[in-house]
Amino acid sequence: MNTYVALLRGINVSGQKKVPMAELRELLSKAGLKDVQTYIQSGNVVFRSSENEAEKLALRIQNTIEKHFGFEVPTLVKSPKELQQIFDACPFPEDEKTESYFMLLFASPSKALVDEVSKISYSNETFVITDDCVYLYSSVGYGNAKCNNNFFERKLKITATARNYKTMVKLLSLSAD
Repeated sequence: MNTYVALLRGINVSGQKKVPMAELRELLSKAGLKDVQTYIQSGNVVFRSSENEAEKLALRIQNTIEKHFGFEVPTLVKSPKELQQIFDACPFPEDEKTESYFMLLFASPSKALVDEVSKISYSNETFVITDDCVYLYSSVGYGNAKCNNNFFERKLKITATARNYKTMVKLLSLSAD
C-alpha cells in the first residue's frame, strides 16, 4: 500500500462546489481508497492505495466526485516524496518561506510562457516558476496579491491549485509513514 495526497481544486470556496469532508471521506472509502483523511475544507485528502499510478488515482477521485456531487473537480495526486521535494525546493529565505504559497501545477508549463510570465513584476510580490510548482511570496498577503492561482493558470495556460506553507507542512505530516 502506498500513501498519497490528493489536492482538489476549487471546492468549498465562496459557497461554490460544496463538498462536505465527512461525505467525501465516506465516498472515497467506498471507491476503494484506504485510511482516508481530510484536512480542512479546501480539498486536501491523504489516503492509501495499492494503485501505483497517481494519474489513475486522480481520475478515479475526480470521476467519483463528479458522479456523486454533479460537478467536475480537478484533482492532483502526489506521493509524500513528491510533495516533500516540491516543499524543499521553495526558493525563499525561511522568513518568507513560512508566509509563501505553493501553486501546484497539473502539467509542466511551456518554456515560452514561463519566460513571458517571468518578465511580469509587481511590487511586494516575488514568484518562481518550476515544472511542477509556482512559488509565491507576497508581503501584502495572498488575498491582496495580483499574482494568485487564477493569474498563473491564465498566463501559463495550465490548471493549478494553491496551498499555503502551513497546509503543506500539515499534509507532509499526515502523509508521513
